[in-house]
Amino acid sequence: MLPKLLLPASLLLALATTPTVAQQAQVPASITDNKARNLYEKAQSLYYRERQPQQALLVWQQLTDKYPDLGEPYLRKASLQLTMGDHAAAFAAYKKGLSLLPLDATRAGDYFLLGKLAAEVGDYPTIRLAYTNYLAATPTNKTQVEFAQLQLKNCDYAAEAMAHPTGPTPERLGAPLNQFRDQYFPVLTADNRFLIFTVRRNPEKRGQENEDVLISAVEADGKFGVPQSISQVINSRENEGAATISGDGKTLVFTSCGRAGGVGDCDLYISHRRGNQWTAPRNLGVLVNSKNWDSQPSLSADGRTLYFASNRSGGLGGFDIYVSSIGADDAWGQARNLGAPVNTTRDDLAPFIHASGTTLYYATNGLVGLGGYDIFRSEQDAKSQWSAPRNLGYPLNTFANEASLFITSDNKRAYCTRTEPPQPGDAPGLPPAILLYGSEVPAAARARETSTYAQGRVFDAVTKKPINAMVQLFDLNTNDLTQQVYSDAETGEYTAVLNEGRAYAMYAAAPGYLLKSLNFDYSAPHSFDPLTLDIYLDPAKSGRSAVLNNLFFDSNQAVLKPRSRTELSRLIEFLRQDANLRVEVAGHTDNVGTPAANLTLSERRAQAVLAYLAAHGVPAARLRAKGYGETKPLFANDTEAHRAQNRRIELRIL
Repeated sequence: MLPKLLLPASLLLALATTPTVAQQAQVPASITDNKARNLYEKAQSLYYRERQPQQALLVWQQLTDKYPDLGEPYLRKASLQLTMGDHAAAFAAYKKGLSLLPLDATRAGDYFLLGKLAAEVGDYPTIRLAYTNYLAATPTNKTQVEFAQLQLKNCDYAAEAMAHPTGPTPERLGAPLNQFRDQYFPVLTADNRFLIFTVRRNPEKRGQENEDVLISAVEADGKFGVPQSISQVINSRENEGAATISGDGKTLVFTSCGRAGGVGDCDLYISHRRGNQWTAPRNLGVLVNSKNWDSQPSLSADGRTLYFASNRSGGLGGFDIYVSSIGADDAWGQARNLGAPVNTTRDDLAPFIHASGTTLYYATNGLVGLGGYDIFRSEQDAKSQWSAPRNLGYPLNTFANEASLFITSDNKRAYCTRTEPPQPGDAPGLPPAILLYGSEVPAAARARETSTYAQGRVFDAVTKKPINAMVQLFDLNTNDLTQQVYSDAETGEYTAVLNEGRAYAMYAAAPGYLLKSLNFDYSAPHSFDPLTLDIYLDPAKSGRSAVLNNLFFDSNQAVLKPRSRTELSRLIEFLRQDANLRVEVAGHTDNVGTPAANLTLSERRAQAVLAYLAAHGVPAARLRAKGYGETKPLFANDTEAHRAQNRRIELRIL
């Protein structure tokens, strides 16, 4: 289940190269002392013939202690230490041994391996020397040559990045979090009330580990509460991990490996929260999952777009970022490769789409960074094209592999994972612990758009009972649907994410109810705090009316402005859902000007709306336009805000 970047470093090293001293060989001619040669042969015999690695290591140690100027014994000792999982000791021995020996083309594998070990501890001078020597040995492995060249560029970048930190160093999150050895992939709901992450139990028991998805609720004092299993429906005897949750906390997508009926090795599954219960997980199917490894999902705020990592065939590199969206039929569409410049020819993993929907973060080892996997960010433009990825710099990125990053909707807090080395008493060969960290968000790491949210419940205006309603957000400047969420059928709760710098039309709709039209304009700087907004929907019955808040006219004019097209389209859709409805379009004004002029203006505006509806397929027989002028104000005309609300168009059921 764990992604490649979280695999034990020993496995990654084994995959990368084999040192030249990995097999039994004759005593080097350079070792002329008979006692040294005897110790050399004894150590080899203990390991290769008698299968006593611990005894062999003692002899290698004896040899390097007595003959500290001989390079070869250090390399033999290092190879054995690496096999036994002691990377720190192996690094020290390789570094010492190679420093005693002249540059030799036959040692290309040793130089390469020294670079890998030096990268594990962030020893950039040794990384630079090791890969410089490797390239000087004129190797023929193209993949390793390209890797070495990238690592040299990483050394240059790291020196500059570490000299100019971009923000504070992430700090380990306190109790009751981090109570397990391994926990990773933290995500939060848009209101920052719930933290979701994956925990791995029994990491010391290879092949017997168990991953579960946990949830921690923020308590009254602002601290995270004790983590609990998210649900017995979600967690099982299988591994469940690398989870993501929609902004409203109602849609969960997670990874599970080896489940019966799965598509591939590791698949993505989805579950929905109804009230306080989660539905049985459902495999996302062959349009999303492949026969290979599919994991590390990230949902958009409205839960309708999914980013994830996969090593399926046809990609640009080993692991690539893919995306799938829910279509008009409410089904997930065919996953597509995000392509360049996000994906590289190496490994791209752990995508995270910010609540704003326009900034993507992910881990890659295919671009210049501080070494290993770094977190990069890319922004989506108006044409849905992704910008060239930008490294988040130090200290969000370090010499270690960065596994994931989450940034809250308000751009204030960042959450990530860090590894910590094994502690005294840990089982031999146990990989580093994986822990949750947090920090303020450096300016360089912030999403392009800061988000807040509107949160509340949807009720029947008459019975006051909760309604399962569709809540949509449209960008008034582009007429694009930016979010679509649903209120909970049991509680009526909904959460919708709003981005700073945009003007929104918001609609709540349910079968048998009048369309509810709301407006949020954040295009100009002002308070951008979360909104608490309960919505009451009127039954679509005779005499009931609703204000259409997103129809716009210039002052004293009756020509609909282009920004009105969003509202008009929603109105047409509403009327098409029930061919028996007859409606009145009612125009109203404030009391500025003469009553006669206001009456005429209200009539002209109502007629403009009726004409648009009729021109777009709504039968004229179902429509009536009437102006009421200033005779039916909603508020006293005592302030500009009240007068603005009195200037309105209403839809009334006849």
